[in-house]
Amino acid sequence: MDKQTQKTIFISALEHSAEMHCANLIRAVAAKRSTDSTVWPGQEHVASESLQSLIQWTGFGGEQMAQLGCHLLDNTVKRAAMIYNVLGQLGYYRQLIKQANTYFEQNKVDLVIVCDSPAFNFHIAKAAKKHGIPVLFYVAPQLWAWAPWRIHKLRRCCDKLACILPFEKDWFEKRGVDAEFVSNPLFDEMDIDLQQNFKPYSSYDPTAPMIALLPGSRDAEINTLWPAMLDIAVELKQKHPDAVFSACAPDEEKSAMLKNIAEDYAHGQIQIDYQVNALIELSKRSDLALVASGSATLQVAAAGCPMVVMYQSNRWMWHLVGRWLIRTRFLSLPNILASRQLVPEFMPYFTDIEPIVKEAESLLCNASKLSQTSGALIELVRPLTERRACDTVAEMVLGILC
Repeated sequence: MDKQTQKTIFISALEHSAEMHCANLIRAVAAKRSTDSTVWPGQEHVASESLQSLIQWTGFGGEQMAQLGCHLLDNTVKRAAMIYNVLGQLGYYRQLIKQANTYFEQNKVDLVIVCDSPAFNFHIAKAAKKHGIPVLFYVAPQLWAWAPWRIHKLRRCCDKLACILPFEKDWFEKRGVDAEFVSNPLFDEMDIDLQQNFKPYSSYDPTAPMIALLPGSRDAEINTLWPAMLDIAVELKQKHPDAVFSACAPDEEKSAMLKNIAEDYAHGQIQIDYQVNALIELSKRSDLALVASGSATLQVAAAGCPMVVMYQSNRWMWHLVGRWLIRTRFLSLPNILASRQLVPEFMPYFTDIEPIVKEAESLLCNASKLSQTSGALIELVRPLTERRACDTVAEMVLGILC
């Protein structure tokens, strides 16, 4: 094929979740190109079966993207940094930025897409703009939550912003950024019937609740939250002797990690059923979830499962730095979206599990409150699930290229 008719997209994803979003986007762009009647200049005589090859993907990402034909300059997903070891990766990230800049100098790039990880991807976007390349941000940086003065940086290096929370579009547009709400990519691969997920609790037995323990996917989250969740579970078991506990891990490695820690902390006082990569299904079956703050809270909400949200950050860093940067009244996503305390949240840190036990106990003893919360959570996430984000962003990508 004549390279003059080919479009090159540079795409940047550091972590596993971003790679999943980008892999789905690559599929969605290919699907739309194969059915789209729009013809780019110079493509008039290209066979329809060759349309997929009209776009060349390259950049930073992981194996899923590579399997879809994206040429990886570096497998960044393997090196995804945890929150506590970012400083040790600074040299690696500087090398990636230099590598991207060299690629922009030596190759014709038609569009740069950066997905999440704004601390790193702001630099990729800045390098792209220096070479006159349009930039699409897939997943808006949460400037509305902290360090909002970075909006000036975003305006300089972003041509189009794909927002994944409903209120973000207005927030960014009022500040001069071309933004569009695309739904939430977290649900792109999930077939969710929200109405069916509503829990009426009509046959709920408070003596035998089903409780999900969801300590997150990162080592740092597991090490700080899982022991506390186990202690909470032990206390709830004393009040509800027939309670059933289940935990979910993203993979077998993390599941083994949970089991090893549980042997040290729970000492056989509770039995836990461990599941892998089944967060939504587990939440559907559960009456209450203890969940690490983050995107998992939206999945639990889509399952109609009431929850208590937890996070354990460094309290000294919070008081020295964090509390001066954070601009939102609430810190968990369900409460931010609801603009009220819809679910109990214990973050950015907690010093004692007793208040958490008290909140969980209060919910477990109130079927009416559980049912009301389930319905409110279902309605909260409905706008996030009405369409596939990757399809909307694919339309944005093709619109920019055309």
